[in-house]
Amino acid sequence: MITTTEIFPWNTNFETGIIAIDDQHQQLVSLVNKLANHVAYDSDQLTLNEVFTELTDYTIYHFNTEEAIWAKYMDPAVLAAHQHTHQTFIDEVSKAIQTQNQSPSEDILEQTLTFLTHWLAVHILDDDKRLAKITLAMQQGMSLQDAKICANAEMNGAAGALIDSVLSMYDSLSSRTLALMREIARRQRTEQKLLLSKSAIDSTLEAIFITDPEWCIIDANPSFCTNTGRQYEELIGKDIREIKASLFKQDATLHIWKEVATHDHWRGEITGTDSEGTPESVWLTLSAVKNSDGQISNYAGVLSSISHLIEQQKSLELAVNHDTLTGLANRRLLKDRLKKAIQFNARNKQILAICFLDLDGFKAVNDTLGHAAGDVLLCSISSRLQNLIRKADTIARVGGDEFVMLFGELNSQDEIHPLLQKVLANVAQPLLIDGTEISVSASIGVSIYTHDDSLPEELLKRADSAMYIAKNNGKSRYHLYTEK
Repeated sequence: MITTTEIFPWNTNFETGIIAIDDQHQQLVSLVNKLANHVAYDSDQLTLNEVFTELTDYTIYHFNTEEAIWAKYMDPAVLAAHQHTHQTFIDEVSKAIQTQNQSPSEDILEQTLTFLTHWLAVHILDDDKRLAKITLAMQQGMSLQDAKICANAEMNGAAGALIDSVLSMYDSLSSRTLALMREIARRQRTEQKLLLSKSAIDSTLEAIFITDPEWCIIDANPSFCTNTGRQYEELIGKDIREIKASLFKQDATLHIWKEVATHDHWRGEITGTDSEGTPESVWLTLSAVKNSDGQISNYAGVLSSISHLIEQQKSLELAVNHDTLTGLANRRLLKDRLKKAIQFNARNKQILAICFLDLDGFKAVNDTLGHAAGDVLLCSISSRLQNLIRKADTIARVGGDEFVMLFGELNSQDEIHPLLQKVLANVAQPLLIDGTEISVSASIGVSIYTHDDSLPEELLKRADSAMYIAKNNGKSRYHLYTEK
């Protein structure tokens, strides 16, 4: 936000007595002040160009208005000289725009402002006031010659001294005001940065504290207050090593203080308990802040809950590796489990069964009762299958109504048959959804890994192929893949 400050304050000394001209002069001065504020606040080039363009357009409009008034009373020579003076103003503004576009410079902008304020003051106080006096005298019936004599006499007397005094004052005022505006702008930007930093610190989940050289807390953010279970006022002036005594154990953390005192910084994991006595592990970042003499003036610490990060990591891993509807393993996790199961069973000379299961009649449930009922059915079947598998087994959902089961640590192929019979029986049990009894069955294809060189992808393809044979043979059954 730009605070408006006047580098060229308007006062009654600039009034010519002709209302239309005085109103336009005030608008012109206002535009110069607007430009000065944008210069002081380091506005971007596009904004400066817009202000320059606005100033140029209004200047041309004003000059045309003013010259139309003078043309009624002045001789051509006076009018031509006045028009030439107007043109110098327009040329200077155009030159400033061109120079800034080619090579932006703070010095050039300040020189331009100095020229514009000086030109306006001289032009209004001398040229325009002189012509206004002549015009007003002639409107009272005086001849041009007599009006000029009266105007010159008045302008060369007290008015002349006034012009010199005002110009001297405005030259000094212009430079000092611009310097003041720049300082105000700089301080406002600094305050905004500080407010932004404070807002970020206050809203972060990390617990942040600042102490004096004796480790007494002088400031803390809301997260630190929550972490300690104390109000802000209760923390100020307290020793951080007492407030977080479980973390800053004097004997266990003595090396931390020595490290910070020597190298100004330390970070690592420390353990303790939170405000409720629950064990916690936190990541501490501790820094020493030094003054201009190189002496430690403050310590700043940030406590990040590792427990929170671990829980977050678990949530991410769950989302990546598990089916969002049923919570079962997804294809990604299945591939990893299958590789490990192959390695384990090969190492222990045991058999691994890869079973591809597809529900019979699931589409009819979706079509008649809707997808919500279908989701309930899938979750129920998933729960049943999970209750059947052993610790060494895995079940994954790999499609809409498709599942893969891995039965490992089998000593012979015969051990798979009772397991599959249980699966078929459990899937076939009726289920009540919204008052409607639903029954589905399963078609299962099985491929057996017996320490050959079969790849995981190939074993899954064989099981999938065997599943289609089971489905074509009447459904609600299983079929073991055999080489043709």
